[in-house]
Amino acid sequence: MWPIFHKLGSPPWLYAISGSILRWLLPLTLLALGIGMVWGLLFTAPDFRQGNSYRIIYIHVPAAVVALAGYYVMALAGAISLIWRMKMADVAMRAAAPVGAALTFIALFTGAVWGKPTWGTWWVWDARITSMLILLFLYLGVVALYEAYDNKEAAGKACAVLSLVGMVNIPIIYKSVDWWYSLHQPASIKFTGDSTIHASMLYPLLWMIVAFYALFTCCLLLNMRTQLLQREARTQWVKKLAAGTGNN
Repeated sequence: MWPIFHKLGSPPWLYAISGSILRWLLPLTLLALGIGMVWGLLFTAPDFRQGNSYRIIYIHVPAAVVALAGYYVMALAGAISLIWRMKMADVAMRAAAPVGAALTFIALFTGAVWGKPTWGTWWVWDARITSMLILLFLYLGVVALYEAYDNKEAAGKACAVLSLVGMVNIPIIYKSVDWWYSLHQPASIKFTGDSTIHASMLYPLLWMIVAFYALFTCCLLLNMRTQLLQREARTQWVKKLAAGTGNN
């Protein structure tokens, strides 16, 4: 375990292994997204109440689920950065923030589009919607806070603290429909009981959630690789890459 842990702290090794992963993961992710979109949009039956408008669920729900998971990744990287002073954890934390922000925005936007025909309005200050908006602000706060510091080591520490403090919002998002009155229905997918969504709709939704997890991983690795090249621009291994003699 510890040798792998030490390797993760090596920029050249991390850049090389991430490139190897992306070579097969990226095309598989794009293929999975394409299959999931066609499956969900064209081959599932209309909902008996919402008609075809519910089909946005195949974007909205995966984006929301992975946006939450992405915050766990960012906060965990922040904790590792604070405790073990691992620079690559700082890179991962910074790389996760814009990806998580994009997914959260997609979840909010598609939720508004879905809400108009379902609730009759684009936006309400619903507990879950509001807590998701706070999640977006937390992601953007990490991005802005890092750029606000000239001292990037201090910036990393400040962002790590913010990401850890923001963890209090995650259980609020999960439990908001149980704790307060909400226009959102309780969870349709249950792992300890029967799901309330029909299997013909559930399977493509699960497929899209997995595809979005893969998409998050691809974007995270791509962001990390870009940051590694920027941070290590003056090192020998990056110069070799630029000269075409390094391992990419």
